[in-house]
Amino acid sequence: MAKQNFTAGVVAKAQCEHGKQQSIYWDGKAPGLGLRVTAAGTKSYIFEARLHGKTLRVTIGDVRTWPVGKAQSEATRLKTLTDQGIDPRQQKSDLAAAAAAKRDEAVRQHVTLADAWPVYLEAKKSKWSARHFLDHQRIIASGGKIKVRGQGETVAGVLSSLSGVRLCDLTSERVSEWLNSPETIRRPTQARRAFTLLRAFVSWSNRAEFKGIIPSGACASHVAKEALPKPAAKDDCLQREQLPLWFEHVRRLSNPVHSAYLQGLLITGARREELAGLRWDDVDFQWQSLTIHDKVEGQRIIPLTPYLAQLLAALPRRNEWVFSSPTAASGRLMEPRIGHNKALAAAGLPALSLHGLRRSFGTLSEWCEVPTGVVAQIMGHKPSALAEKHYRRRPLDLLRSWHVKIEAWILEQAGIDFVPVQAGLRVVN
Repeated sequence: MAKQNFTAGVVAKAQCEHGKQQSIYWDGKAPGLGLRVTAAGTKSYIFEARLHGKTLRVTIGDVRTWPVGKAQSEATRLKTLTDQGIDPRQQKSDLAAAAAAKRDEAVRQHVTLADAWPVYLEAKKSKWSARHFLDHQRIIASGGKIKVRGQGETVAGVLSSLSGVRLCDLTSERVSEWLNSPETIRRPTQARRAFTLLRAFVSWSNRAEFKGIIPSGACASHVAKEALPKPAAKDDCLQREQLPLWFEHVRRLSNPVHSAYLQGLLITGARREELAGLRWDDVDFQWQSLTIHDKVEGQRIIPLTPYLAQLLAALPRRNEWVFSSPTAASGRLMEPRIGHNKALAAAGLPALSLHGLRRSFGTLSEWCEVPTGVVAQIMGHKPSALAEKHYRRRPLDLLRSWHVKIEAWILEQAGIDFVPVQAGLRVVN
């Protein structure tokens, strides 16, 4: 078809040839500019050229939005690109991608810690224990909600004051300012824990969708060292003379699950979550053993001592968990500290953490002159010497002989006359 200079009149008169789906007319002025007319009457400008030995065709736009002069200028621009070996389609795609990236980056720069924290928790949930996940939720909670247990409202997490801060503003200066705030100084232990969790989040963010937003060095070690006091070593531990009062009031707790759990921590020396996560499948009453899911070794098998066996046998079997809870979403015991603190207050005993019960087991065991390696293996401590690491792996029967002695001594000091018999187990007060 012969070329002709495009004008508004020429474009308006152009028609699709009879019997064809479309017809293309070529401009005599702008090289490569064409007018495509379809059988339905749709008209649009196109550009066609040869690039790298192949025909390239690009749609410029509808004639109703592209005046003739503007379409010719666009065709000239596209021709300049193809003459330089540049594919205008790729260039358009690159520009669109750059614009999208710019928009995304603008959105990323407005992401706050409160926005990113749930994403972090969801990404790590499968690798954390339920307790560790709950700690992350509480540390940033805004507070002010009615307590499920007890009276009053929940207290805001120590990290909550940073929740509205944009990630791009989370500098070491901002973190230091938070660590030096009155609220954080009032709770130094929680602040140190929050800083540790925040530093783990920052490390994760540099490998996830928030990569590059948080300024480097935001949670450098010196930031916390300069703001927080040096942590004091924990030494809370039950003394031998405190055992009668402790057992008396823990056994009086109205919730038998709480009572059994607390006594179990003292008798086994297990970590808080190791015992709370005990399933009925982990309890072998026949062979008197407990399978503990260990955070160090993966799992360890320890003896099920007679008194503890009686406590567990008396618990209700509501679900898979030994220490079950009908109110907790997880179905198991989540917060035993409330009952423990009530028992301590009623007994007039000093504050004692749940980890203090684990420490108490290790300390009280020395009264029985138990080999250090035996206690370490029951508690799940890493071997501390070459011989223990490579040449001592005591069988369950050997551990049981010592563990039963430890339990019997603790019960004796507590004033509990426990007599296991063939027909069953019974406790005589």
